[in-house]
Amino acid sequence: MARLMGLDVGSRTVGVAISDELGWTAQGVEIVPINEDEQDFNITRIKELVDQYGVVGVVLGLPKNMNNTSGPRVDASRAYGDLLVQQLSLPIDFQDERLTTVEAERMLVEEADTSRRKRKQVIDKLAAALILQNYLDRHGELTKVF
Repeated sequence: MARLMGLDVGSRTVGVAISDELGWTAQGVEIVPINEDEQDFNITRIKELVDQYGVVGVVLGLPKNMNNTSGPRVDASRAYGDLLVQQLSLPIDFQDERLTTVEAERMLVEEADTSRRKRKQVIDKLAAALILQNYLDRHGELTKVF
């Protein structure tokens, strides 16, 4: 199996994670700056990472509300997914990301005793790794193509 990429899309950054070649584990690799207000989504950097790691599919976090409803961030993630399909021609899927950032924060505080300043530098790529790891644990490979 080739590698998958996991993305945690925010309004200012995109956390990026990559799976190992067997599709067993996810590792956070980078936080890509974006500017949603100015429609600057830095797809060029995402493409560079896709090429660098030999990515064959992308999993985007879908930030649903706790009651399973969709809000504006879900729409933003879907729009980012549409951009990826148009510009990278890769299959994508979505993974429920409820509480992944909370879990990433807990891991950094309780398990790694990370300072607040350092947490800001890694939280998004750790959240992306959790999104991708949850997807791999459930599916093992990309299951949907949009």
